[in-house]
Amino acid sequence: MAKMFFDYIIHGGDYNPDQWIRTPEIWDEDMRLMKLAHINSATVGVFSWATLEPEEGVYNFEWLDTILDKMHLNGIAAILATPSGARPAWLAEKYPEVLRKDENGIRRKFSDRHNHCLTSPVYREKVRSINRILAERYKNHPALKMWHISNEYSGECRCELCCEAFRKWLREYYHNDIDELNFKWWNAFWSHSFNDFDQINPPEKNGEDSASALNLAWQRFITDSHISFFENEIAPLREITPDIPVTTNFMKRYNGIDYQKFANYVDLVSWDSYPAWDKGKNLDEALETAFLHDFFRSLKNGQPFFLMESTPSLVNWQDVNKLPKSGIHELASIQAVAHGADSIQYFQWRKSRGGDEKFQGAVIDHCGHENTRVFRNVTRLGETLEKLNSAVGSETESRVAVIYDWENGWAVNVFRGYNNICRDYVKECIKWYAPFYKRGISVDVISMQDDYSKYDIVIAPFLYMLKNGTEKRIEEYVENGGNFVATYLLGIVDTDDLCRLGGFPAANLKEVFGIWCEETDSLPEDMPGKAEFNGKTYEVNHICDIIHANGSKILGRYKSNFYSGMPCVTENEFGKGKAYYTAFRNDGTFADDFCEMLIAENAVAADADIKLSDGVFSRKRGDIIFIMNFAEEERIIVLDKEYTDTLKNESVSGKITLPVCGYLIIKAH
Repeated sequence: MAKMFFDYIIHGGDYNPDQWIRTPEIWDEDMRLMKLAHINSATVGVFSWATLEPEEGVYNFEWLDTILDKMHLNGIAAILATPSGARPAWLAEKYPEVLRKDENGIRRKFSDRHNHCLTSPVYREKVRSINRILAERYKNHPALKMWHISNEYSGECRCELCCEAFRKWLREYYHNDIDELNFKWWNAFWSHSFNDFDQINPPEKNGEDSASALNLAWQRFITDSHISFFENEIAPLREITPDIPVTTNFMKRYNGIDYQKFANYVDLVSWDSYPAWDKGKNLDEALETAFLHDFFRSLKNGQPFFLMESTPSLVNWQDVNKLPKSGIHELASIQAVAHGADSIQYFQWRKSRGGDEKFQGAVIDHCGHENTRVFRNVTRLGETLEKLNSAVGSETESRVAVIYDWENGWAVNVFRGYNNICRDYVKECIKWYAPFYKRGISVDVISMQDDYSKYDIVIAPFLYMLKNGTEKRIEEYVENGGNFVATYLLGIVDTDDLCRLGGFPAANLKEVFGIWCEETDSLPEDMPGKAEFNGKTYEVNHICDIIHANGSKILGRYKSNFYSGMPCVTENEFGKGKAYYTAFRNDGTFADDFCEMLIAENAVAADADIKLSDGVFSRKRGDIIFIMNFAEEERIIVLDKEYTDTLKNESVSGKITLPVCGYLIIKAH
């Protein structure tokens, strides 16, 4: 069991009582409705700075005192937020340096949220000050159970302070040696060599924005800036409330911050999930959401995470904001719990009357009462979650891992070459994750620097960049009996996007995989190639390596273009294990067929021996098995033996019909 911050599943979400400060009678109605909906927690104060401190040094905490008291009296835990995500107007007016400068060097006016300079000493001091006051005031309040730090950290600033901080970061990263930087950035190209770190500017539209090494360095700096800002935020909280855990909400596919690094600084990982349900691609959404749940679960070595935001209804920011059908919110929430979530939380509890998010879905609509479809759905889910508290803290054991490395994703995005149109690293990773998930086999989603040794199979799609030591880690894993699968463009560059010499894949990996890649071809959308594997023909889409087998066993060959007959799928015995190379991209069934072979050869069993139908996924967490129907029709599953229905506390066996959006939660006798 992982460290437990609660002994029950948190059910709640963002609550903004400061928006209703003129109608405090609504606060009492909120308490009544929260209990009716089986809400046991609320996140308060996320964007409340202007209400908490309406003028510099003038504070108003009475409303928050009242809310926390009411929450405690009604058995509702408080996740108290720090308000740095949106500064008040007075702060921006008096200290304009706290506002960001954009890529054109123009200072933004007071606007939006996250319009603050992460480097600004003034803003850091103001944030630390308001956080200290919050901690001092509420350190002994019985409702306080967790700190929610800021909200969805994001963005960047190019003011003079940030530019100088970037140069300082570069000096430290490159050992105060400008020659080292020039070499690793290959600055002799286009006569871009620098004489001094002071000559370097961040990537910007009216300057250098295409140099890949510069862009990688800037993204690493932005990550470190956010972490430094976060540490500044939590310093008074750690000092005054050392036993209260801290988190901040990460975002789906947000590319601006390395979450694999940031996760080391939070007590538990939380993230915001907003799939586009009921737009004709529910199975795709279910697969991607499952992958992301497993990614965030894996950030702290399998520790359960919090689903900090989801919508019980619709959102307001997609091009078309479709209402999801009844049942999909409940099913998606159960999926989150199945993958390791110890909370289901919403943005938001009550819809705002105005502002940018007044049409964002909420538990309480503008009508203000409980007689709505959404409220009934949330209530039913709350009742269900109360029956699943035994899952809290339990982890998932996986024998398979997919490497999705954050910095490799950056590198994949910034280089120019081969196919510059069809290049989606996340999609490629999901493609190799899906065959296992569809078969009920749990998968961890890890970085290239994590421990491989606990897995029977490790798959590394599109691992273009290798961090120092990764090739040795792969070699040792295979030599000791592991099965490692790599795809096209393996080990091309180092961490500065500098091409490795001596042939691809880099260094010892040519021996580990028993191949040498001579060239890489790119194929237009309407000119796919052909490849053969295990007697079946597949399309070659967008990109493929032309490889030579040097001791490896050839499992598949190209069937088109001038390299027809050359190997495209290989297997190499190395030490006690095997290294597989799949040299081409296929947008069809190749990954599924290849993984089926791996599963059979390595006797990788599903989490539960249950016959699943198309669109039905299962996941085991602890001793609980979750079976979920994401298909657009009812499905029949077959249980291999007698189980206990966890929600009904009765025996179930044999054929079970799952309705649309239906699920079954069982335990073995």
